[in-house]
Amino acid sequence: MLTKKQHELICFINDRLAETGVSPSFEEMKDALDLKSKSGVHRLISALEERQFLRRLPNRARALEVLKMPERAEKRGAAVPKPSNFRPIPEPANDVIEIPLHGRIAAGVPIEAFEGTSTLSVPAALLGNGEHYALEVSGDSMVEAGILDGDYALIRRTETARDGEIVVALIEDSEATLKYFRREGAMVRLDPANRAYDPQRYSPAQVRVQGRLAGLLRRYD
Repeated sequence: MLTKKQHELICFINDRLAETGVSPSFEEMKDALDLKSKSGVHRLISALEERQFLRRLPNRARALEVLKMPERAEKRGAAVPKPSNFRPIPEPANDVIEIPLHGRIAAGVPIEAFEGTSTLSVPAALLGNGEHYALEVSGDSMVEAGILDGDYALIRRTETARDGEIVVALIEDSEATLKYFRREGAMVRLDPANRAYDPQRYSPAQVRVQGRLAGLLRRYD
């Protein structure tokens, strides 16, 4: 079942495609749903993708395909449009989306405390499916993985991870850290990518995965 906003968004996209053959822009979708930022639109689109109602066409900007409509709309006879004049616009190299920027990852505060603070403009090519957020990296514990102090880590929200993945781990609900995730017997081991630091070992109850590294943005001053 879709949320009210998800239902409103897919209906708006469906109607616009039927009328013009071109997907609405993020700005148009934000205004139509009375949202405060385009990051909210991105989260809704990602949720619709995961539920297989919507598909983003690769290598194109503003190119969305409605795969199916919500059950209530289908019962009213709403049809998924297949406009013969649909010609998606080629994606410009600088196509960007906005994602939430939650703060510095070594700030010692749970990620949830940063919700809605600000946003970061990110090239769309750096992100895949799913919901994403960004954290500013603090410190040098991951330098050997190419992650430097001041970089922006682009994180895909998830609560699970495989061995060897770089994750955002919340330790004892108090401190967030970016480390390699590994299982070591009955323990969880968080490995730095800097030989000057030692691995950290915790019981599974002490660690909550809050996302996996999806990309990196570097700021050059």
